[in-house]
Formats: sequence, C-alpha cells, structure tokens
Amino acid sequence: MSILSTEQLGHSFNDNWLFKDLYFGLNKGDRVALVGINGTGKSTLLRILSGILAPSLGKVVTERDLRIGYLEQDPQFQNQETISDFIYSIGNERQQLIRQYEEAVEQEVHDEKLLNRLMDELSNANAWEYEYEIKTILGRMGIQHLEQKIATLSGGQRKRLALAKLLIDDPDVYILDEPTNHLDIETIEWLESYMTGGQKTILLVTHDRYFLDNVSSRIIELDRGKLQNFNGNYSYYLEKKAEQNAAEDASFSKNTNLLKRELEWMRRQPKARTTKSKSRIDSFYDLEEKTKGRNVKSSLELSVNVSRQGNKILELENISKAFNGKPVINNFSYTFKKGDRIGVAGKNGTGKSTLLNIVTGAIKPDSGKVLVGETTVFGYYRQGGLEFKEDERVIDVVKNIAEYITMADGKNMTASQVLTHFLFPPAKQYGMVNKLSGGEKKRLQLMRVLMKNPNYLILDEPTNDLDIDTLNVLEDFLLNFPGILMLVSHDRYLIDRLTDQLFIFEGDGNVHIYSGNYTDYRLEQEEPKKPAKSSSKAEISNSEPEVQKRKLSFKEEKELQGLETETKELEKQVEILTSELNSGITDHTKLSEIAIKIKDLKDNIDTKTMRWLELTDLKESI
Repeated sequence: MSILSTEQLGHSFNDNWLFKDLYFGLNKGDRVALVGINGTGKSTLLRILSGILAPSLGKVVTERDLRIGYLEQDPQFQNQETISDFIYSIGNERQQLIRQYEEAVEQEVHDEKLLNRLMDELSNANAWEYEYEIKTILGRMGIQHLEQKIATLSGGQRKRLALAKLLIDDPDVYILDEPTNHLDIETIEWLESYMTGGQKTILLVTHDRYFLDNVSSRIIELDRGKLQNFNGNYSYYLEKKAEQNAAEDASFSKNTNLLKRELEWMRRQPKARTTKSKSRIDSFYDLEEKTKGRNVKSSLELSVNVSRQGNKILELENISKAFNGKPVINNFSYTFKKGDRIGVAGKNGTGKSTLLNIVTGAIKPDSGKVLVGETTVFGYYRQGGLEFKEDERVIDVVKNIAEYITMADGKNMTASQVLTHFLFPPAKQYGMVNKLSGGEKKRLQLMRVLMKNPNYLILDEPTNDLDIDTLNVLEDFLLNFPGILMLVSHDRYLIDRLTDQLFIFEGDGNVHIYSGNYTDYRLEQEEPKKPAKSSSKAEISNSEPEVQKRKLSFKEEKELQGLETETKELEKQVEILTSELNSGITDHTKLSEIAIKIKDLKDNIDTKTMRWLELTDLKESI
C-alpha cells in the first residue's frame, strides 16, 4: 500500500509543461532513484512531493501524519542563527534535552547539580543512544563547532549540515536531491550503509552511479514528461533501457519509411475522398504524430586536439604547505611521466585542492620546488564553478578564451560551432550566462578548459550538477585523453575507470602514493580485517563473484589491448628459433642455447595468455 502517491500530477513554468498526468506511488521500505537528463523536472518533482512546491495540476496524497524529510540541492536556513539552533528542533523534547546537556558539558566550570539532573532526565527519556547517534552523524559530516554561525558556512558545509539534520530527525520518507555532493568518498560509503540499514523509505536523485547501484532497488525515469518504472538497480535499468532504445530505433526506422510512402499517397490523392481514403488519412496523421513525438537526443562528443608534450612535464621536489601552522602537504615529491592518470583522494579539508593550486602555480609552496616543462599546457576545471560577469553572454565567455578551437581531426571550429557541439543552441549562445542551469554552467566551464588544448588536464570535482548522460560522455573522452590527467572526485566509479594511480591524503600533511585504482586501494585496506581464507573449493567459489564485480582500470584496459600483439610477436620468435633448431646445426652448445630460449619464450607466452584470459573474463563479467 502506498504511503505517498500522486494523482494526475502536472507542473508548468511560463506555460511550458515539465510533466502532466503523472501517477506515482511510494510504498514503505521502497528505495527509489529518479533519473533523467538535466531540465526534465526531477528537482521540481521532488519539491512537489515534499510539499515545498504546489503543483499546477493534480495533487499529492500521503498517509496520515507521514513525516517527510527533504534535502534540496541548495539548502535554505530560515531563522536559525547557529548550527545548534538548526540541529536541535524546538518542538523535539529529546533533542532539546540533549542540547542542554551538551551545552552544560562544554562550560569551563561545570554545574554538577545541573549535569546530574540532565543525566537523570536523559536516562528517563531513553535518550543516551539517541545522543550517541547524533554525535556520530555530526562527526561523519565534519560538524564540530555547534555554536558556529550558519552565515559563515561554505556551500559544501551547508549541504552537509542539512543532510546531518535530516538523518538525525529520521523521517518516515527521505527525499534526497544529490545527497553525495560535497561529501568525501569515506562519508559516501558510510551514508550508503546508513541508508540501506533498516526499512528506510527513500526517493533520491543522484549522479553517483555506485550510490545508485548500492542504495536503490527501483529506478524511475522521467523522460519527456512521462514516468517509466524499472524494478531493479541502476545496472538493471541500463540493460533494459538499452534493449528498449534498440526496439524504439527499429520501430522509428520502420515508421519513417512507412510515413514516406503514405506522404506520397497523400500528395497524389484528389480533394474528394472516399470513406476508406479518410480512414487512411487518419492513419497517416497518427503515424506522423508518432514519428514527430520521438525526440532524438542530442549527443555531446568531446574530441579536441592536444598540445605537443615534451619529455619534461612537471616535477615536485619536497614541497610543503601549511595553513595557520597546520601542515597540509609535508615534504612531497613526484615526477610526472607521459600517460600518468592520477586520482587524488582523501577526506574533505586534507589538502587535495591545495595540491592542485600548487601544481598550477595559483599558490606557492612554503618550501620545495615546482618545475614545469616548457611545453606543459594546463587545463584546470575548478570546483568553485564558472566565473562570469552579470552582463556577459554565453558566447562571450568562450570568445574570451579563443575565437576557434582545433579538433582531434585537425579541423578548426568557431566558438559558435563549438558551443552548438556542446549542446548550446544559437538561442542560448546569445543569452546571459546567469540564466543557465547549474549543469549548463558546468558544461560551459568544461568547454572553456578544453578550448585551451591542454596536455595536462586537472579536474576538481567535475561530476557535481552534471547529468549521467553528460558524465558518460565525459568519461569516454577522458578514457582516450592522451595527456596527463589529475582527477579529484567523490565519484568512485569515475576514479576507478579513469585512474591507475592515487595520491591519498591521509591528514597531517601525509600524502601516500598508491599504484592502482580506488577499489584496489579499498580492498587492500580491508584485507587485514578479514579472517584468513581457507583454500577450500567452497570458499574459492564464493569469492569469485566479488572479483568479477571489479571494473577494469585504464591501465588494465591498455594492458589487455597490448597482450594479444605481444603474444603474437613471441610466437613468431618461437617459430624462427624452431626453424633454426631444425636447420641441421651440429654444435651442441648452440642447440642447447636455442632450446633454452624457446622454453623461456613459451613460458612467457603461457604467462601472458593466462593474464589475457584473466582480464578478458573480468571485462566480460562487467
């Protein structure tokens, strides 16, 4: 039975309908993800379901006394001055009791009588476990100073504060709009575990593909104003959607050919028509409507030229940086090589963005050297967002960088052509930048970076506000990017696919260099915690599916491509040596040397073949 549902729901902005006649139901214990490209109305639908926004049409029906908690993309704080004011609700007796106790504990001189009374009241209210849970949630979200003014918080801190409050209140229904934005990877993994514990009812929008897979058990797609249900996680949705698109393509092609024939018939017909002809005419218009109704999605393709890169790229020699006496980077050295693809990981505030700013020269290290190669051209996609003037047009933002760009095929494209390529039609090109959505501004920012034809690309949290379709295209582009890549992201899927080496910021200025992607690192971190494995067949069998779930890293993809060529080359060498062995040589020493070489080559072939089979199995199981 639905605890939250809609009846003929619709909403429009300036006579432009986002959706109409939507029927949607959420049952207790459902964990549903809402997906769709930017601009389809996902956030609007969440606001309506949460009661923040009144629909233009229809209504939302909820179970009596249903408590709905809503996390919006840009949280607003009304009438709350401090973090403590926001966290502890006035109408919640247990929360107010915990607040009084925490404030009493923080006093320099303790009032023992007051503390004893509050401790007794907490025990009577069974609130000690709740107090511990609140502390745990606040700690996970990096919230420590409860008397800090909310006005002094950054955008990321505000989002984490709003999420912490929602988790503390534990509503009957969680409605979450991009909950993983501004969270580090460890916190996202903790949030996954928290969300899947118990019988929580969840409706969420997120671009984090691992989070989608691990949390959601049902996917609902909002496309062209209609909802479509998929009973499975995100991987299941992708599989079924691919099948559906293939069927639609075939049907569309068939309808298009039929429409051409019917159009010729329509043109040949005289004005006076029989009843039978009118029936065919009606069928023609139905077919025309079906064909027009299918929107072919615009495709964003990224393929730019890359500046030539010399042998010397970038060297960091014993660099250190501290802020207010607190070390952020301590005595770190690294020489960048061609083909480096580095993920930068660590908790928020440990210094990831500081390293990027040192690399690009935006800030200077306190000590050490940064040596940049003469041919190195940086492209820096900053976390802070796109900087622009209020009266600036979209096309002006691009022309400030370059009038044209050289694509990978050598052709030059004007700024306007490139904007069209990046899904900015002419009408938007001459519009104001401040009218763009968050996702469109991020796409424009990425375009500005690529206009410089960089050979050293730095991306600081590029996934925020981008829809999954754009993320997939960005991922494909980065997989084939021939220059250096440094990626800071809380999107574990993106880091796994695009990097084969990590700079792990461990805190207190320590930066650990790890060879492998993030999943490799996490598995290695968890290994000591696991009991020693038996070599029994049952345990080996049970462990195989876990290995198969891991994605191939960029390094492994390249290795797989090269193994077949290397194996063929080794087999040729074996053939040549075998022919030499059978050529009639009588020198026993020479014969022995050739036989040893053949054996070594065959052993090498066997090793490479086994590795090729291992990587192929992994790839086929994805």
